[in-house]
Amino acid sequence: MSNSLFDLPDPDEPDREDTPAPSRGRGRAPLAVRMRPRTLDEVVGQKHLLRAGSPLRVLAGTDAGPAGPNSIILWGPPGTGKTTIAHVIARGHGTKFVELSAITAGVKDVRRVMDEALTDRDLHGRSTVLFLDEIHRFTKAQQDALLPGVENGWVILVAATTENPSFSVISPLLSRSLMLTLQPLERSDIEELLDRAVVDRRGLNGEVALNDDAKNHLLDMAGGDARKALTSLDASAGVAFSHARNDPHTEEESAGGGASSGSGGFKGEGPEEADESEEASAVAPVTITLEHAEEALNRAAVRYDKQGDQHYDVISAFIKSIRGSDVDAAMHYLARMIEAGEDPRFIARRLIISASEDIGMADPTALQTALAAAQAVQMIGMPEGRIPLAQAVTHLATSPKSNASYLAINEAIADVRAGKAGPVPIHLRDGHYKGAAALGHGDGYLYAHDQPNAVASQQYPPDVLVGKDYYRPTMYGHEKQLSHRVDILRGMVRGDRD
Repeated sequence: MSNSLFDLPDPDEPDREDTPAPSRGRGRAPLAVRMRPRTLDEVVGQKHLLRAGSPLRVLAGTDAGPAGPNSIILWGPPGTGKTTIAHVIARGHGTKFVELSAITAGVKDVRRVMDEALTDRDLHGRSTVLFLDEIHRFTKAQQDALLPGVENGWVILVAATTENPSFSVISPLLSRSLMLTLQPLERSDIEELLDRAVVDRRGLNGEVALNDDAKNHLLDMAGGDARKALTSLDASAGVAFSHARNDPHTEEESAGGGASSGSGGFKGEGPEEADESEEASAVAPVTITLEHAEEALNRAAVRYDKQGDQHYDVISAFIKSIRGSDVDAAMHYLARMIEAGEDPRFIARRLIISASEDIGMADPTALQTALAAAQAVQMIGMPEGRIPLAQAVTHLATSPKSNASYLAINEAIADVRAGKAGPVPIHLRDGHYKGAAALGHGDGYLYAHDQPNAVASQQYPPDVLVGKDYYRPTMYGHEKQLSHRVDILRGMVRGDRD
């Protein structure tokens, strides 16, 4: 229950000029820890939760209103800022902040916090904010132990979870708390965070420069996770510094500049100018390149432009590999898109199209699988969403293929556009409205269910299209059986056979 994790510098005294910045050689906390926001205004993303007067701002003590702070449950995927927001709330004035982890805490720990909170409230007039991480891991009994303190206001609960609270948190606790949903961070949010970490005195303090290729690789690998992005930047900076120290060319340039300056250098240059030149050379930032980022993450950058040729070329190869029944190539292109950060919903939509365009009735279950994969991706997100996507790719690539339905609708549309859309046969017209009978609508219509084999022999298309075949089943998969059935049905409907 220690507050040591939250003992960060006072936000009211940030970055004083006389405070030395961390040196690159000094042991220090990870970059993600050093760059934790000190105020809600430094939090990236989640703007929908940070408006003036919001429950979070009231809890953090930045906004005061007629209503007091509420217990809240923060629900969102990893790296979206749940613990970060708790750290900011910890800085709120006039409150005691206590942290419990659902992994290690038991009912006794919860009750002890409640007892101490009641004492602090009654004797010292001080509120207690209880941060409970991973509340979904708490049993029902442990969550029940929270109820008296939350209901009576002994503690203000700030709970964090990556699982839907509707299924993992008991109803009485839900009804006494506000559920705030954190959204995955946008790419622009992560980019803002990286740019800030490069120049901030708490971060890399301008000792590095991050080139565009390296930044894009870090953004691709982060997957919307702020903590992962900062950790990757920290590791990439370490690689860049290591290369700079071991690069003879870099050392020669640095030493050469210092030597020439110290010995007089250019004509007219004195010792003072030489010292300034040497100091400027010493603090020159090290550039983090794509190669440094790849080495740090042990992941090669995927050359993939989401708005350019690569986007269209790879998705084209992906669909053509499925159509060509090469499951291995299709899986490669799927992996390539996933690793490049392609929107999984885009991939799922293309699978749905492929299931109908290239497989169709040769395997009617392919469309069901593609739809199920799209729904699964929507529900569970990434990276787990790669699994149903891979299952759908395997199903589609190994299915028998038929584009008969695709060709049928294209040919039918072409005929309609060419003017082949004669009047609807009078016996098929709607006869339910008043006056329809006088026009003869519906006269002579045969109700299929009253006919032998539930098939009525009568004209269905307009006169101009009588005898026209659009759907031509192939001899592959399910359509091989369907082809015989279609021939029989056409003969019965058109009166060519009984």
